Amino acid sequence: MSDFALRQAAASDASWVAELRAEVMRPDLERLGRYDPVRVRQRFLTGFRPQVAHVIAVANAEVGLIAVRPEADETWIEHFYLRPDHQGRGLGEQVLRWALEQESEGRPFRLNVLQGSPARRLYERHGFVLEREDPIDVWMVRRAARG
Repeated sequence: MSDFALRQAAASDASWVAELRAEVMRPDLERLGRYDPVRVRQRFLTGFRPQVAHVIAVANAEVGLIAVRPEADETWIEHFYLRPDHQGRGLGEQVLRWALEQESEGRPFRLNVLQGSPARRLYERHGFVLEREDPIDVWMVRRAARG
């Protein structure tokens, strides 16, 4: 496992994270016949809210981003990207654990992942279950613990 640090994202992070998103999502999007090099970047740039996002760093190198977006009835984990050379080493587990420890005020956590993405196993290990799916996306939920 890697020690990691987080910093609040800034609007200036948008470009490099859009490139990271395109790199990380390309294999799954190509497998699903949905890869469009412009659209994959534009969807991120259009929806990026730095105020709910954190840049993930390992050994002072920026290697990813996660956004935890609270809504009225739920908290969304979105834009969770790690550079491929940092995947499969436990870093995603650590960062997801951090995200799930954020105050959700009893709201369930939700996210979506592409069909067939190996990331789905990570989310399932952390209590996420299938909520609904279509041929492209899988929506998952982790219900709030009842106190």
